[in-house]
This record gives sequence, structure tokens and C-alpha cells, in this order.
Amino acid sequence: MEPTISLAPRSLLFVPAARTNMIAKAAGLPADLIVLDLEDSVRAEDKATARAALPAAIDLLGRRGAVRVNAPDSDQFAADLLAIGDVPLVVVPKVERAADLAPLAERTALAMIETPRGVLAAAEIAAAPGVVGLMVGTNDLAAELRLPPGGGRGALTLALQSVVLAARAAGGWAIDGVFNALADPDGLARECAEGRALGFDGKSLIHPGQIAVANAAFSPTIAELEDAAALIAAATGGAERFRDRMIEAMHVETAQRLLERAR
Repeated sequence: MEPTISLAPRSLLFVPAARTNMIAKAAGLPADLIVLDLEDSVRAEDKATARAALPAAIDLLGRRGAVRVNAPDSDQFAADLLAIGDVPLVVVPKVERAADLAPLAERTALAMIETPRGVLAAAEIAAAPGVVGLMVGTNDLAAELRLPPGGGRGALTLALQSVVLAARAAGGWAIDGVFNALADPDGLARECAEGRALGFDGKSLIHPGQIAVANAAFSPTIAELEDAAALIAAATGGAERFRDRMIEAMHVETAQRLLERAR
């Protein structure tokens, strides 16, 4: 099955699959991808209700829709796989090895890296059949690493870079983790800017109010687009001077990717 969207999403909004009112609202929001969640945001007693609501929700969202199932080692995983139908993209949490994804067969999957074992196996996971990319589960990863609350993301730098490296080596997407402070758009913007600087394509989100910030942060700026177009027009092959810097074929390819993302 083809990926939900051809380019990596700038914004992935998690919506509890049991909350039909929230799903209806999400259908009209500008998030690149809406992830119907069967995992963390759904209480154990509501899992069956959430699964029953999936067909209508997937119908409503179309190719912008995805489903996050419960972890492969959970007692909910098998029932989730039976319920997700023909959803274009399956988000799989707590993936620690490529074998965790084997039950998904021919499906397209976005694997979440949320544990130390997952980070260490990220390259193997990213290269597994059907995997379109990796997403960091920063909350779970920080807890697994026993990082103190409020310590910032500095201690996660190696893990974040490892996920980007693994995703890029496999030619896949790299999606940053969530930002927890719902009333801090400036903090979100800073973290999005940091994520883009690390090489991430987009950010996972937990509130509609975060969408605009993420879309802006992970979109090329007007200045970047102008420079990219000018660089492509000026390039004649080989190493040459452009706007007081040296460019070659790799810079042309980067500029082309930037323009493609803007389109």
C-alpha cells in the first residue's frame, strides 16, 4: 500500500479514536496527517469503542488519516490489527526491533522509537519492509532514560540524532516528538526550530492549537525558496561560486527538494 502522503508531513495530530466529536473537528484542520489513536489517549475500557469507531473516522479523513495501534507486545495489538481495515498508514508505538513489525505484513508503517532498545535498533527498524519512516516518542524515551522532569531535551540529543540518521539512511521520514506545554506557543516554535535544525521533517502534536506553529516551522521560508530557485537557475554543473559561497550538485539537489516540499 502506498504511503498516506508522498512527502513527509510537517504536522501529525493525534486524536483519540473514541472521541467522534474531536475527529469530526480534526477533519477540517490543516494538519498534514491526522492520527486516530488507539493507544495512550484511550482508556482500557474504551478500546473496543474506539476500534468500532474507526471505519467511519477513516472514511471521513481519507488519505490524511492514519491509526496508531497499541504496542506489538500488548494484549490489544491483535484486536487492533483486525479493526484497522484498509487504513493507509499504521503508526506503531514502542518498536524495539524489525520483527515487531512482522504482523503488519504488506502495510505501510510509521515506527515509533520510544525506548533505549528502539534507539539502538533504529537503523534496522527504519530499513524494515513497509516502513515509511521513524517518529520519536520523546516522553516515553525520557522516562525510560530516567531523565529528571523539566531538564530540557539536551540529554536526548544523541537519541534524536540517531533516529534522524537511521531514517535518512533508509530514505524515510523523520518525525519529532510531542511538545507537552499547550499554552506555550513560543516554546513550541523553539522546539520545532530545533527539530528542523536536527533534520526532522515534521512534529507530532497533541492539540489543534499547535498545528499552525508546526506547519510554519517545517515549511521553507520565502527567503529559502528564493535562494533555492536562484541557485538552481545559476548552476551549470561542477563546483562553482554562487552568492559568495561554493556550490555543487548536492546543493542543487537540496534546493530541488526544498522547492518540491513547498509545492
